[in-house]
Amino acid sequence: MSTEKITAELRTEFGKGFARRTRAAGRIPAVIYGHGNDPIHVSLPGHETMMALRHHGLNALLELSIDGKVQLALTKAVQVDNLRRQIEHIDFVAVVAGEKVTVDIPVVTTGEAAAGTIVTLEHTTLTVEAEAIHVPESLEVSIEGLEAGENVTAGAITLPEGTTLAADADSVIVHIAAAPTAAQAEADLASAEAEAGIVHDAPESTED
Repeated sequence: MSTEKITAELRTEFGKGFARRTRAAGRIPAVIYGHGNDPIHVSLPGHETMMALRHHGLNALLELSIDGKVQLALTKAVQVDNLRRQIEHIDFVAVVAGEKVTVDIPVVTTGEAAAGTIVTLEHTTLTVEAEAIHVPESLEVSIEGLEAGENVTAGAITLPEGTTLAADADSVIVHIAAAPTAAQAEADLASAEAEAGIVHDAPESTED
């Protein structure tokens, strides 16, 4: 995993009003936790930070320059305004090179399952332990040729060197099911409508 270098500014003011002014100025309020130290409250350049998170994903590792000192920070939580699609706040965990961290990595399926099947991703992420500076951005799971009734468990997923599984190895990550026939789909729809109390009017007679 590569790091993005970003200059952060220490902040001593807090509260919703200050956070609004920070965002209005094009910056993002953030806090860095970890290593038994007091939390470090900073603000980050909005566009630069947003692009870094977009490029590196869920567990982006940033190299924050704070008052001339560099701190590696692993992204742990991002608060987003869903209406404006604006980042409102970021929580980081301070890390050092060589340190192991437990993180949730996005799962991505590759390949095509057998015809007539439906692929269900039971878990969109997998919990692993990895070196802070070598956290994989995603984990690929091949479903090529899998038949209905087959599963891919957490323990069957190939992990990068230096990464170990921290989840239940028997946990089902991907499930392959048989696609319903047209008759089954119609019956399921009728059953759902009946449960919801939906009643269709009888077709009008065409007789004179």
